[in-house]
Amino acid sequence: MGAPTWPPSPQRSGRPGEPGAPLELALRLEKVSKWFGGLRAVDDVELTVRPGERRALIGPNGAGKTTLFNLIAGALPVSAGRITLFGDDVTRLAQHRRAALGLTRTFQITNLFPSLSVLENALLAAQALTPAKFSMLRPRGGFGELDTRAREALRAVGLEDRAQSAVRHLSHGEQRQLEIALALAGRPRVLLLDEPAAGLSSAEAHLMTSLLRGLDPAITLLIIEHDMDIALEVAQHVTVLHYGKVIADGPREAVKADPTVREIYLGA
Repeated sequence: MGAPTWPPSPQRSGRPGEPGAPLELALRLEKVSKWFGGLRAVDDVELTVRPGERRALIGPNGAGKTTLFNLIAGALPVSAGRITLFGDDVTRLAQHRRAALGLTRTFQITNLFPSLSVLENALLAAQALTPAKFSMLRPRGGFGELDTRAREALRAVGLEDRAQSAVRHLSHGEQRQLEIALALAGRPRVLLLDEPAAGLSSAEAHLMTSLLRGLDPAITLLIIEHDMDIALEVAQHVTVLHYGKVIADGPREAVKADPTVREIYLGA
C-alpha cells in the first residue's frame, strides 16, 4: 500500500505572510535512508511536521523508529537524504549544533546524575546550551536566569516539590519526568521523546500522558511510544514504520482504521 501523505505539501508560491506563501515546517525529512551493510534500517522516509504539531511514530519492534530518531538528532549520519529544521539544512550538523537550533530528545533508558539533586540536574541541562557551560568555577548562585529556567522546567513536569531531593531517591516514574524536564530546560522548539512511558505502572503512565498533553503547545513533539493508548491520546497525527518504510501517515483516526496498519501493527 502506498503511504497517504499528511499534511499536504506546503504551497510554494507567494511571499512569507501572504496567501499561498510557503509554510515553514518544523521538521522535514526528504528520502532519508540509513543502511548498515546490506540492511536498510530506514528506507527513503519522507516526513513533514508542522510547528506545534504532536506526531506519534509507531511500528513493531525492528521497524526503525529509534534509528530514525538517531538520524534526526544527529547521533547517526544519514546514508542518503536530507533533514531540515525550520528551513535550515541540518543533515550534516553535529548533535550539539542541532540542539543549539532547538532540537532536543530523551532516551529509552534514563541518563541522569543520581548523586546530584533534581534541581542540579535541571541546572546542568539549562547551562549546557549557553556560554555559561564554560564557567566551571562560578558559584551556582551566579546563574540566576538558569536557575529560573531549571525551576520552570521542573514545574512543567510536576517536580518542583522534589527540587532538593537526590535523583537516586526518585521513583522510576519521577525519573522519567525529570528526563523530560532536562529536555525542556534547553527550551526546545522540537522535542523527540523515545518511549517516555517505558517501564511505568498504569498510574504513572496516566500521569505521563497528562504531562505530555500539558506541554507548551508551541513545542513541536515527535514521540515514539509502544503504548498505543498513550500514543493516540497525545498525538493528533501518526506515522507508521514497517521494516524502515513509512506505510501510513495521517490523522490518528484514519491511521488507526487503516487495514494494513491493523494487520501489521495492531494484529487485527
